[in-house]
Amino acid sequence: MSSTTTTPRLKQMYQSDVRPKLKEGFGITNEHAVPTIEKIVINMGVKGAVESKAKVETAAGQLATISGQKPTVRLAKHAIAGFKLREGMPIGCAVTLRGDRMWEFADRLISVVMPRIRDFRGVKDKLDGRGNYSMGLAEQSVFPEIDFDRIEFQQGMDITFVTTAATDELAYALLKNLGMPFKNRNANKGKK
Repeated sequence: MSSTTTTPRLKQMYQSDVRPKLKEGFGITNEHAVPTIEKIVINMGVKGAVESKAKVETAAGQLATISGQKPTVRLAKHAIAGFKLREGMPIGCAVTLRGDRMWEFADRLISVVMPRIRDFRGVKDKLDGRGNYSMGLAEQSVFPEIDFDRIEFQQGMDITFVTTAATDELAYALLKNLGMPFKNRNANKGKK
């Protein structure tokens, strides 16, 4: 294995194009105050985990394939008798991506996965008020790493982009400039 590593494509784009654009557009003088993506958290709550522990293991394996990192299994914090759920039962899995893995995943999500979604018209542009963005995918089969013929059950996931942006406006500009296909938020605003 060679000791030289290549910088992920999206990270290069951020450093060369997006960061200067945000700095100029928002009048940011300090280089370290320009928002960036801090981490990406992918969470899978597994339907049917109560009946079969193997479903959680299968979902964790698929999440590892998608993210390139071993996920942690999430356990139930409370017992809920109506759902036959006991405290400590495995009910899902999650992974937190940082650094180059995070940039590579974001690039694949934006440029490969989202265009593969049937009838895709963009993602909602609602941020959480603290500069973070969450989105959901209904199934794991949109990722090219997953062999469609070997899927035992459809499994959705939540993906959260945690940014260093102080406001939703800055976070929206960051993600939009990175290529996030938001639905037209300001369709009438930009027309003159």
